[in-house]
Amino acid sequence: MIQLVFRFIIGGVVVSLFAVLGDLLKPQSFAGLFGAAPSVALATLGLTIFADGKLYAAEEGRSMIAGAAAFFLYACLCVHLLARKRWGAAAATVSSLALWLVCALGLWLLLLR
Repeated sequence: MIQLVFRFIIGGVVVSLFAVLGDLLKPQSFAGLFGAAPSVALATLGLTIFADGKLYAAEEGRSMIAGAAAFFLYACLCVHLLARKRWGAAAATVSSLALWLVCALGLWLLLLR
């Protein structure tokens, strides 16, 4: 029960801080970006350190970095297919998932295991 309350408080504080940061930056479309992934990742790492220790949190952090790198390549391919090739949104995003999967699993196998 105490961990649930801790998650709620830490998650809310971190999300709020990132939302304020997003509101300060231009364009305003960054507000949603800063309010989501980074704040949730930091809150999760903080809770992981508290519950499982620093070594386990470091491994989880490396996994987050590998996932972010794979997602960056996925996003680049989506933008290329949407802007340059004029694909539809559904076709571009679904077909780009294969690149994300290969990159994420490849980085996980190379760097983390």
